[in-house]
Amino acid sequence: MKRKVISVLLAAMISVSGAASINAYTEQELMQAQEYTKYALNETYAALNNLWAQKQELEYEISVLDQNLVQVMVSVDVLTSDIAAKEQDISLTSQNLEKAKNAQAEQYEAMKQRIQYLYENGGDDAWFEMLLNGDDIGDMLTRGEYTQKMYESDKENLEKFKNTAEQVAALKDRYESEQAELEEMKASLEEEQANLEYQLYLKRTSSQNCEYEIAVAQQQATTYTNLLAAQQKELEKLQIARWQAEQEAIRQAQLAQIEEYNRQQAAAAAGTAADASGQTTAAAAATTDSTVASVGASASGTTAAANTGSTAPATTTTTTTTSSGSSTGSAIVNFATQYVGNPYVWGGTSLTSGADCSGFVQSVYRNFGINLPRTSYEQQNVGTEVSYANAQPGDLICYGGHVAIYMGNGKIVHASNSRDGIKISNDATYRTILSVRRLTGN
Repeated sequence: MKRKVISVLLAAMISVSGAASINAYTEQELMQAQEYTKYALNETYAALNNLWAQKQELEYEISVLDQNLVQVMVSVDVLTSDIAAKEQDISLTSQNLEKAKNAQAEQYEAMKQRIQYLYENGGDDAWFEMLLNGDDIGDMLTRGEYTQKMYESDKENLEKFKNTAEQVAALKDRYESEQAELEEMKASLEEEQANLEYQLYLKRTSSQNCEYEIAVAQQQATTYTNLLAAQQKELEKLQIARWQAEQEAIRQAQLAQIEEYNRQQAAAAAGTAADASGQTTAAAAATTDSTVASVGASASGTTAAANTGSTAPATTTTTTTTSSGSSTGSAIVNFATQYVGNPYVWGGTSLTSGADCSGFVQSVYRNFGINLPRTSYEQQNVGTEVSYANAQPGDLICYGGHVAIYMGNGKIVHASNSRDGIKISNDATYRTILSVRRLTGN
């Protein structure tokens, strides 16, 4: 599309550079140049429509990326808070683990000291002597029970502190694993955030480029419009000059015929025979009458032919027709309006899934056995040209780079743009109408 726009712009530069010598054209050459300018203007409008569609799509994509970026940034903030909380949990767990390990070590040391005391005060026989030193069997059993309880208590406490230390260590491992997972997620989201920001940069750059191309294309459309007006003005001058030249030629012919008549009259008056003079006079009078009548008819025909040309700009009327048109035209309108609300898709031809303006028109008319070309500027040349004042339902309303189906009473149905889709507009003259085409024989 960029290449297409550039080619149109270059062509425009050539056309504009020749505008200064536009009055050097012949009428035929000027009409051909005007046809090219119309074609180039339609191409520029088509490029503009495409650029507007691209810009709308870019704006939608930028909006989506902005929303996604906000969500990612919020997620990153939440993860940052979660990681900070997890670090506090790990710190507290580390402290508890250290306490558990210290308690386990203290319990182990106390048990070792008791065992060492018994060993140092009797060796392997210390337990046996402690039992025998009892005053009676009850005291001995009590001593034995106490010793057993002390042993079991040491063992239980040692096991308890060991289990506590293992549980705290496992909890610490879990927290550290969770922290690593959170940090990995954060790194991933930060990478996604950077990617979204880069994508936004690219989309915004594309949008700015699109805006620039739209501005250039709009300026180009203005240039072509001005050139078209200049060509039309010069063409009217040439047509007026041609008409004036034709009128002057007719006047000169009449003067020559009058001079010839006078000469014949003078020659007849010099004759000597009265009868011959009378006959000659009658013949000359008949000849003169015939000549004058012929000249008058020729002037009238030339004047009528000149009046049918474009010697002056035609007055454009915006009176809307209320004619019901043919049954085929009304059927076309009824068929087209049932797809109102469906999407606009650049390059599309589907009445349900999406179509652009010319694709919509092409598909509607195909349903009635009428095959149309694909583009709007090609559709502008089909059928029969009629005035907007005489437009009837089913006619095509052709704009620069756009085409619609006339509904009657000033309304059109058309595939408008990606925001509005296929819709009905109440004012067919909302843009400059380049042509109204009749295809159904209304």
